[in-house]
Amino acid sequence: MASRVLIVEDERDIRDLLAFHLERAGYHVGKARSGTDALRQIQASPPDLVLLDLMLPEIDGLEVCRRLRRDERTASLPIVMLTAKGEEVDRVLGLELGADDYVVKPFSPKEVVARVRAVLRRSRPPADGAPLVMGRLTIDVGRHAVLVGGTAVELTPKEFDLLRALAEARGRVLSREFLLDRVWGYATAADIESRTVDVHVRRLRMKLGAEGARIVTVKGVGYRVEADD
Repeated sequence: MASRVLIVEDERDIRDLLAFHLERAGYHVGKARSGTDALRQIQASPPDLVLLDLMLPEIDGLEVCRRLRRDERTASLPIVMLTAKGEEVDRVLGLELGADDYVVKPFSPKEVVARVRAVLRRSRPPADGAPLVMGRLTIDVGRHAVLVGGTAVELTPKEFDLLRALAEARGRVLSREFLLDRVWGYATAADIESRTVDVHVRRLRMKLGAEGARIVTVKGVGYRVEADD
């Protein structure tokens, strides 16, 4: 069954261009022209992914992202942001609020389709897999769930994939370039800023509480997870 993507963009030409290329790639597409319209549509029938512009009338994209992440029904809904070239601060804030990825305008429609495909692929839980257990931290790959001391921790798809990649390395240092390729699915680090990894690691540490200290920064290299002996 084809995935459904909701495009939230107030500029009609951009909205129609994205819809054309996504539909040609096999996706079902919905459209919203404002943050208010987007939230109404998502609440009525959640899509599989939201392609979200930051600069929107009525309610901006950052507030839309914030509200979706606060609602348990949409907390794990994949979000790809569309940002203008000079909006680095908003872009980082969007990632901190829980967006899974971003595309900078002006963009190639093919790039957007590739980002959407990568995020959707990684948001689907694997069919099987034994839980990874480190102290009080459990990563249940099959259920796509994370628990700390038996209590569930709500993670976005990208946060889950990042934690899983680090945990499966069992103490090996993973470079930002490796994580960008493994988690975000891009061939080279040039496709996305390495700060994206840092923002997601910071969010992971906060959500995992004391267990977040297991994620160690190796200066100038990347990250590793302290596994139990």
